Amino acid sequence: MQPIVLAPSAEWKSMDKISSEPRARPGRQPSTSHAELSHIALAMFVERGFEATTIDDIVTAAGIGRRTFFRYFASKNDLPWGEFDELIARMRAYLAAIPTELPLIEALKASVIEFNRFPPEEIPYHRQRMKLILTNPTLVAHSTLRYEEWRRVISDFVASRLGIASNRLEPQAMAWALLGVSISAYEQWLQHDDSDLTQLLEAAYDMLSTSFVAGRPA
Repeated sequence: MQPIVLAPSAEWKSMDKISSEPRARPGRQPSTSHAELSHIALAMFVERGFEATTIDDIVTAAGIGRRTFFRYFASKNDLPWGEFDELIARMRAYLAAIPTELPLIEALKASVIEFNRFPPEEIPYHRQRMKLILTNPTLVAHSTLRYEEWRRVISDFVASRLGIASNRLEPQAMAWALLGVSISAYEQWLQHDDSDLTQLLEAAYDMLSTSFVAGRPA
C-alpha cells in the first residue's frame, strides 16, 4: 500500500537528515524522513484520533517545523501513505522490466506483491496505516486519488501488453478488478493477526486468474 495496493509497504528508505529548524524541540533529534514522520503520526492518530491530531501536534512531536513537514507531505491526509509516489514509480519500473513472455496476470501479480512487500519491523505500522486508510471517512475519500494513480500504472501496463489505448475497456476493467482483489486481501489481513499478506494476495490473484479470461494474447 508503506498500501493499496495500495498503500505503500515496500522497504522504506531513510532520507538524509535535515538540520533542525529554529522551531525544533530542544534536546530531541529531529525526525526528518517520510518513514519517521509517518510512524510518529500513526501513533498519534491511534492514540488521539485522526481528526483530533493536527499538523502542529505532529511537527512538535517530531521536533521539526511546519516548513520541513511540507517538504515531505502535502497534507495530513498524505501521512498514512508514506512514500507512495516513490513506490508507484518503482512499481511502474518493475513492470517495465518484466519479461514479455511472462503471462499478463502473472506479471501483474508479481508487481503487486512486490509493491506490498515490507520488512517485519514495518508490519505493526502497516496494519495501523491500512486500518486507517480503509476505515476513516476522510482517508477513504482521499484514497480515491491514490487509487487512481495505482490503477493508472496497471492500466498502462495492460494496454501496452494488449497493444491498445489505456482508456479502453480491457485495461480499465483489469485495473479496477485488481484494485478490488487487492483490497479484499487487505481486509482479510486486517481481520486476522496471524495471516500473511503475501499469501493472501497470491491466493486472491490466483482466483482472479481462473475467472478473468482475456480474449487477447497476454
